[in-house]
Amino acid sequence: MIKWFEKHNRTSWEIFVLIGLFIFYMSSLSFSGVGDSTLGSYSIIYHIVVFFFFSLFLQISLHKGKEDWFLLIAGIFISLAYGVSDEIHQLFVAGRQCSLLDIVWDGVGIVFSAMIYWISLEFKKQKL
Repeated sequence: MIKWFEKHNRTSWEIFVLIGLFIFYMSSLSFSGVGDSTLGSYSIIYHIVVFFFFSLFLQISLHKGKEDWFLLIAGIFISLAYGVSDEIHQLFVAGRQCSLLDIVWDGVGIVFSAMIYWISLEFKKQKL
């Protein structure tokens, strides 16, 4: 499946942008009256999963199936920067707040996706 997205790079970029817009939209929603304890583990799962796919499609778009450590690190930093900017954005939304812990959960998803993608590149290289 990853190979298909590598060949259809434009689609990978489009999905990456759509996920970024989805993250921005979700961060724009006001959750007045709903505390973090109510959202609990759903918030953690959301951050890990959404940033996993955000970072994965960025990695696929940048690499196009070729191994490059610089692109791997660049993709991780771009994704983390978007996660930080997302938290800053929430400072300006009523009922929302900036959370360092959310950035950590974003980072977990980002690093996990980078690892998975790099392993897939290594596996593909071994197969050749």
